[in-house]
Amino acid sequence: MPSTERKTRTIRLGYVARVEGEVALQLTMRGGRVSDLKLKIFEPPRFFEAFLRGRESREVPDLVARICGICPVAYQMSAVHALEAMFGVSVDPAVRMLRRLYYCGEWIESHALHVHMLAAPDFLGCESIFTMAERNREAVERGLRIKKTGNAIVALLGGRSVHPVGTCVGGFTRAPRRQELAALREDLKRARDDVLECLKWVAGFDLPDRSGDIEFVSLRHPDEYPMNEGRIVSSKGIDAPADSFDELFEEHQVSYSNALHAKVRGRGAYFVGPLARVNLNFDRLGAEVASAAADTGIPWPNSNPYTSIVARAVEMLYAVHEALRIIDAYDPPGTPHADFSPRAATGRAITEAPRGALYHFYETDDAGLIRRARIVPPTSQNQAQIEADLRGLAPQLLDRTHAEATRMCEMAIRNYDPCISCSTHFLRLRIERE
Repeated sequence: MPSTERKTRTIRLGYVARVEGEVALQLTMRGGRVSDLKLKIFEPPRFFEAFLRGRESREVPDLVARICGICPVAYQMSAVHALEAMFGVSVDPAVRMLRRLYYCGEWIESHALHVHMLAAPDFLGCESIFTMAERNREAVERGLRIKKTGNAIVALLGGRSVHPVGTCVGGFTRAPRRQELAALREDLKRARDDVLECLKWVAGFDLPDRSGDIEFVSLRHPDEYPMNEGRIVSSKGIDAPADSFDELFEEHQVSYSNALHAKVRGRGAYFVGPLARVNLNFDRLGAEVASAAADTGIPWPNSNPYTSIVARAVEMLYAVHEALRIIDAYDPPGTPHADFSPRAATGRAITEAPRGALYHFYETDDAGLIRRARIVPPTSQNQAQIEADLRGLAPQLLDRTHAEATRMCEMAIRNYDPCISCSTHFLRLRIERE
């Protein structure tokens, strides 16, 4: 048998399992080193930025909500913040809190889905959520309960839980009554107990350690854990206004992907998402949530991507606490949305989608029609870092079986909960050895 140093191995993974979207991986190693690595996002372009051109500004929140069935709130929130900055719109403080509650609902449902149904099977040696349900039905039912609670918040404020329609520039189409929000309290209190159990559960997983030199990027707010607003900060010294995104980061096309890659100007790959937010905003979690996070025994901050599943559970707990706080303090706004007059302008905004920072840019003409739009989702920002993780993992794959190599690659990718557009499995894997 040739030595490891002389082996050539090509791994082709046709479809990624348990992620949202269509993505494949090709990895070739020669002499124990990576000679070629491509994370191929082959789903056809969706042209949303082009679809928006010529549309009225008021239409944008409903249109961008269709970009993603899992995180439509994030797309709506980045859009309305950018448009309000353009048109000089100030929202009622009660509307601002409702938007934060809206985001809590999305974080709860999205994180519950990923933790219980997409990522947990990896750590438990299960092929799918169905296999996991046979071994641990209680955990699956807990995840569904938590997700249902998040969906209820989104549905109340957005009119429905998938592709909601209740958001508009200046606020919401209607403001909920106090009793409508109060009706969510019991489910949220039960969710709080469920999420605490979930946090203890995932912290007990056997988490591989792939710590490395990673630049984490997120928003940071002076008073709150970041959701809708804040400055851009990083673990390597970035601290700048959110509208300076284009000065700090650049996108570029790679030949094998229909999604752009992003990098920090003058540096390289970076990491957005729950682990970045917890690392950079641990002091904004509040005493109870911070204590629960510390009780996991995981150091915060840390640079191990496999702790992302625990960071998601920490954020779920925060979102439940924050939702209860907002509901208890709620005083309905005098009007559900502020009026505005469209005009020629440009605007930018970043909010924190479940998977990380989501950037929107718009330019309008004198009638308020969209002339240009640019959207930079968190998954495209994470692509280069995912490839860096796979490059570091690759030497461990040389002598692994077909099944083991597949599982390890999928697991590394799923740390980021990539939202590409609805897929199920690495259906095909071909390994070539010499």
